Amino acid sequence: MREALVSRKTKETEITINVNLDGTGKSQINTGIGFFDHMLCCFAKHALIDLEIKAIGDLNVDSHHTVEDVGIVLGDAINKALNTKEQIERYGFFILPMDESLVLSSLDISGRSYFSMDYSFQVERVGNFETETIEEFFRALTNSAKMTLHFEIKRVRNNHHVIEAMFKSFARAFREAIKINPQIEGIPSTKSVL
Repeated sequence: MREALVSRKTKETEITINVNLDGTGKSQINTGIGFFDHMLCCFAKHALIDLEIKAIGDLNVDSHHTVEDVGIVLGDAINKALNTKEQIERYGFFILPMDESLVLSSLDISGRSYFSMDYSFQVERVGNFETETIEEFFRALTNSAKMTLHFEIKRVRNNHHVIEAMFKSFARAFREAIKINPQIEGIPSTKSVL
């Protein structure tokens, strides 16, 4: 089973994440940030992973520490669950429409961290969620998971839709990248390591 349980406690946050990469899309998410919980549930559902997240953060300050630290712990859990990365497809790509929004995500579970997005949000918040933390979340996740992730925002009018399209597009690309391919022998790299 490709599963991992990771906990992290700092003076700002206390987070526990349990992930099963071979799940069915079930999730139990509680970060104290309603919109963020919804996005993480969307990620689990469309990636077909089982995901439990319990996060307590200094939300009296703002949501930055909680969102970033969930990214750190989720990335760490994903990296641990992937273990040796044998027989994974490694690459994933998906273009997702969400009404008027269109988002492309492309990723490589390469062992090298890199994150890029070509969009700045037009509003400060969606619900109680600070939009500038989107970049912090995905950067933290890609660093901890040791993956490369690029977002291209092709069309946008509604910020809720574009954020949701980002999470769902990432989920579908991730689902493709972690898929086991029995034709692949060992690690999908000429270096024999990822």
